[in-house]
Amino acid sequence: MAKMTRKCSDSPTCSVDYAFRRIGGKYKGRILWSLNEHKIIRFGELGRILADVTTKMLTQTLRELEKDDLIIRKVYHQVPPMVEYSLSETGLELIPFITYLKEWGDKKIEKEKNIIK
Repeated sequence: MAKMTRKCSDSPTCSVDYAFRRIGGKYKGRILWSLNEHKIIRFGELGRILADVTTKMLTQTLRELEKDDLIIRKVYHQVPPMVEYSLSETGLELIPFITYLKEWGDKKIEKEKNIIK
């Protein structure tokens, strides 16, 4: 008997799926939050803030966020080249939700600390 395999569609199946495809992942939320806190940030500075991210992964994640119109990439043609990132209007719309998730996470972390003590 042949084993049936299901292919996963690349198109989102619901609004929640659509949203998490845009902001899901290890670094996207942290990048968006950092851009909210700093307004405009350069690539190197963002790399220092997210110390556990590789240059390749940071570049890839920033490209995905730019493609999804969540951030704006501004290139200054000078030597050495300078690139700045900021939140787009669409990215700014996410900040209240990320703030809520941060507050929820802070509360849960505090609760876990109290359980361990």
